[in-house]
Amino acid sequence: MRLNLAKVPRELKIIFELLKDESVENLVEKGRYLFTKIDWTLFLKLCTHHRVYTMIYPRLKQLPEGMIPSKVIQYLADKYRNNTFKMLFLSAEMEQLSKKLTEDQIRVLFLKGPVIALDLYGDISLRTSSDLDFLVPFEKLERTEELLKSLGYEKDEYIQSVLGDWKWRHHHFTYFHPVKKTKAEVHWRMNPGPGPEPHFDDLWKERRKSELTTSPIYFLGKEDLFLFLVSHGARHGWSRLRWLTDIQHMMGQDIDWNKLQVLLKKYYFINQGSQALVLASDLLNAKVNTDMTHMVENKKSRGLAQEAIFYFERMVNLHTDPVPDDICKYHAKHLFSLMSPKQKILFLLSCIHPLPEDAETLPLPNQLHFLYFPFRPFLWAWRKTKKETRYLRGQKS
Repeated sequence: MRLNLAKVPRELKIIFELLKDESVENLVEKGRYLFTKIDWTLFLKLCTHHRVYTMIYPRLKQLPEGMIPSKVIQYLADKYRNNTFKMLFLSAEMEQLSKKLTEDQIRVLFLKGPVIALDLYGDISLRTSSDLDFLVPFEKLERTEELLKSLGYEKDEYIQSVLGDWKWRHHHFTYFHPVKKTKAEVHWRMNPGPGPEPHFDDLWKERRKSELTTSPIYFLGKEDLFLFLVSHGARHGWSRLRWLTDIQHMMGQDIDWNKLQVLLKKYYFINQGSQALVLASDLLNAKVNTDMTHMVENKKSRGLAQEAIFYFERMVNLHTDPVPDDICKYHAKHLFSLMSPKQKILFLLSCIHPLPEDAETLPLPNQLHFLYFPFRPFLWAWRKTKKETRYLRGQKS
């Protein structure tokens, strides 16, 4: 059963076609009917939203002159060039951070950015990155912060916490460099909790050395990188197509799929992994290895993949507030459907733990914060009542 794409914009379906690994001759033949009656403005908006203009531009540039409007090619060429400069800058900054951390005896694994652009696409220009994400051992967080501040980075103090829940409820701190305009995300977990994850030492054993720079820069092993990318992409509903093209390119690599399936099951990401494989194979013609066929051809995987099509039917941006209520509700429901039974239990148990909103509703001294556990249902009910009262007043006015 193929995925239902009836409500997906035609322009995005064309982008799917352009991202498939096909010969130029096939693309030219398809272009005779693909590139007619296109809303090129929407096409460019979708390329930008999904962060795939770096891959679309080289494909369109190969086509015969006149097939694509020159203004479209020029727009994509400018975006491509600017991204190349940015990736070169991020590569230099990544090398500097890696050197400084290593000199301070801090082991560091880069999760995204230029290292995976080179590993997956063979060229840092073909993938976009807005920041540098790296993972350090939890016990080195404080020292890493001191080092970043010595380099001119400033911490974004957006995380609020009650009873130390930041350690498992969140997964990274964010730092900005006001002069370089660079953002660095320091991870102590790959994903927000609750839930088990590979220990840093296990990830370090499987690390790979990047060929991007002369000095050593380490990133995740193939199976660990796949685990991270599917968990990250699924958590965001695959609302950026770029995350799915990462999976498409990983599926063409020499991965130990049996080892990967053990990891996915151990850390409760088998649903997310299966969903990603279905989406990448159906939408982008990604190669399906015989060892993963059973993950792609079962009813549950295809059902979860179909749920993700919602995010391709509209340009969903989960990173910019306010996110529309209907999208918030759908996203929460979808994330719950991706969870394994054990994950759902952990999630429901985490709802019992006090939140920063409880401390705002009823400020208490630190030594009395344990009282938020029995008070939490009442504080939640109080906030809900106040919210509904404000809504009704707004309706009357």
